[in-house]
Amino acid sequence: MTRTEPDHSGERTGDGGRSITLGLAQLEIEAGELDGNVDRAVDAIARAAKRGADLVALPELFTVGYFAFDCYERSAEPLEGETMTRLERAAADHDVALLAGSFVEDLAATESVETPADEGYANTTAVFSADGDLELVYRKHHLFGYDSVETELLVPGDRIDTANVCGVKIGVSTCYDLRFPELYRILVDQGAELILVPSAWPYPRIEHWETLSRARAIENQCFLATINGAGTFDDATLLGRSTVYDPWGTVLASSGDEPTLVMATIDLDAVGAVRDRFPALRDRRL
Repeated sequence: MTRTEPDHSGERTGDGGRSITLGLAQLEIEAGELDGNVDRAVDAIARAAKRGADLVALPELFTVGYFAFDCYERSAEPLEGETMTRLERAAADHDVALLAGSFVEDLAATESVETPADEGYANTTAVFSADGDLELVYRKHHLFGYDSVETELLVPGDRIDTANVCGVKIGVSTCYDLRFPELYRILVDQGAELILVPSAWPYPRIEHWETLSRARAIENQCFLATINGAGTFDDATLLGRSTVYDPWGTVLASSGDEPTLVMATIDLDAVGAVRDRFPALRDRRL
């Protein structure tokens, strides 16, 4: 089921009672405009909460724009910096959990959690509970080298973890990670029922975006939500199409390429039901 503006509401996937409502904030991202980008994120959190979201998710490097490579260093902050603090407070004020997209983390300045290196920068996302507690930190593992300088500018992550948020076991990956299915097997083996994928996926690779995302949901029999940005940079235009997939790979809610909120209520009991009905994960031999 694909919908367009203004309503991107999903549907329940079964009759179980364990459900949450996702709000995917497909933000307009302006290159290097940290203040304006964060303002739009805070506004989106409020709007998603008003529409009933339990968990709000933001795109990859929405703070400065993935393709604004010259802005990475000047925008870098520690995990405890102003941007993450502001987003955490916005989520707590509206009583929603938050996947805080991703930002350029200054590893040397971060003090509250372990880092993969003593210095340098990482493409980092954080998950906060509705109480404002930090539940999960994920740093992008697979850095994009094709027509990009991400591999030269950033340090890859070294931890893959899950967390219980809103009554669901959540895992996180970031954009290019979609091309590496081994990462998702690790998340599922840790119990992930919902995997969130903040991204900055550009045109023209629409087929890759849709096929890889659906495949990760199908092969791991879990919900998967991709949160892409909107906007044009010097050399790229983000294709949007933020989407929620169920454990069968069915699209529950999706968007075009314009800024919007994608809303979907998902029945978490469907994960166990699908895995029982079609036990592909139990049949693995590798």
